[in-house]
Amino acid sequence: MYQVLARKYRPQTFAELVSQEHVRTTLENAIRRNRIAHGYIFSGQRGTGKTSVARILARCLNCVQGPTASPCGQCASCIEIASGSSVDVIEIDAASNRGINEMRELRESVRYRPARDRYKVFIVDEAHQITHEAFNALLKTLEEPPEWVVFILCTTEAHKIPATIASRCQQFSFRSLEFDDIVGRLEWVCRKESIDADAEVLGVLAQAGDGSLRDALSALDQAIACCGTKLDAAEVRALLGMFSLESLRQVTEALLAFDASKMLEVVHQLERDGHNLQHFCRELTRYFRNLTVAKIAGPETRLIAASPEERRRLAEIAESFSREDLTRFLQITLELYGELQRTLEPRLHMELGLLRLLYAGRLQPIEEALSALAGAPQPAPPGKASAPRPTGTPTAESASTAAVPASSGWPARLASALRELGLAYTADAVEHSTVTENPGRLSFVTPREYRLSMREAEIRKALAKLGRPELQVHIQFSANAETSGTDAPAETPSADEELTRRALEDPEVKRFRETFGGQVRAVRNLKQ
Repeated sequence: MYQVLARKYRPQTFAELVSQEHVRTTLENAIRRNRIAHGYIFSGQRGTGKTSVARILARCLNCVQGPTASPCGQCASCIEIASGSSVDVIEIDAASNRGINEMRELRESVRYRPARDRYKVFIVDEAHQITHEAFNALLKTLEEPPEWVVFILCTTEAHKIPATIASRCQQFSFRSLEFDDIVGRLEWVCRKESIDADAEVLGVLAQAGDGSLRDALSALDQAIACCGTKLDAAEVRALLGMFSLESLRQVTEALLAFDASKMLEVVHQLERDGHNLQHFCRELTRYFRNLTVAKIAGPETRLIAASPEERRRLAEIAESFSREDLTRFLQITLELYGELQRTLEPRLHMELGLLRLLYAGRLQPIEEALSALAGAPQPAPPGKASAPRPTGTPTAESASTAAVPASSGWPARLASALRELGLAYTADAVEHSTVTENPGRLSFVTPREYRLSMREAEIRKALAKLGRPELQVHIQFSANAETSGTDAPAETPSADEELTRRALEDPEVKRFRETFGGQVRAVRNLKQ
């Protein structure tokens, strides 16, 4: 009968164990020094060797040559433990034996000595699923078991083990396996099985394992069943529902070209080929994560689970983007992946998410905008390349006139132009102002209540729209605008009004308001 690769090549000794050196060294030293604990907790991701190490430890304790860190593998105890038929090594699946009655039976079994071996070993898999009451029933036995009993609790969720249990056991955290370690083990298995698999295929299988050797071996089993003795990377990717780097690269090409239609075509192609959009989004999220890491740490980093050639290609792609953009892309795809898990319209969310990626790449950080704003020179009036004419210098049009009062229609004309530009607040302020045209200049006397709406930069825009960009603007504020058409004397401003005036006349404040708009509602002196 066929035996799957994950079982066929399960490690039988500490020497065969892949990775987990910290666990192996500690247990080997404990056995050599005869410091065997009565309770252990093995925690960690699935497929990292927890149950395998539990069986190896049981063999080390019960080998006829033991206790030894190197069991012989030939005695009856070693053979029976390896096959799972030893009467003194009891494996319990806590997922289906989690209640108080099962724990009471286990407690009764503890009282009896081993039938043949040196130790009676209880291996409890998925121990976190044991109920709280069942743990309480086991508590006293686990605290003071007979000298011949060893408990090994294996779990993927150590935080669910009660503190009263955990405090009575030695705890070992099993780490996810490194990408290179999984690739090396897969290569060794392929040689044993006479399977032709290149580095790209092994990399795909190792990525499918995601830190779990058992998952990677299961993927290898599936690939052999599909492709035979010669594995092809494209076929293996399709079999496992994974996407090649080139297919994911279409998204970054659309980002670089700012091509929205190409983004939508990516989704259409996925739908047409029958791909799961949620799986694609998961791969895209991992892709942007790898691009971000490659951008930060370079192509030689071991933080990317990929072959050296693939890491190099990722680094080349990452050079086209900034760190900020890649971080933003990763955040958007993470949010999109969560949305796809809940939505009934995955295509619509996928299309929207990819378009968000596209436009997110055009965003400018606020820090850069403010920095550019602070360093930019004061712009010349629109429509004029030369420097503005000094105040009071007459033009050909105005040389014959000394002053033209408000009856010339400036308030209405300016207000109309301002409203067309979407500057309604300034338009209201102009309509309530008295406007006088002097040679080369417009003078405004505006009621004080409109001081925050009366913006020189916006009036300049209106003048440019009216074809008079050369006119200078002079603004004064008074208690009211009931004047006769000449410059009305401004009342002496209060301290708050003077503070507001100085703040609004600051060049950087002016440039900020021209760029971002908005209203200044209050000005506060930070020194007071």
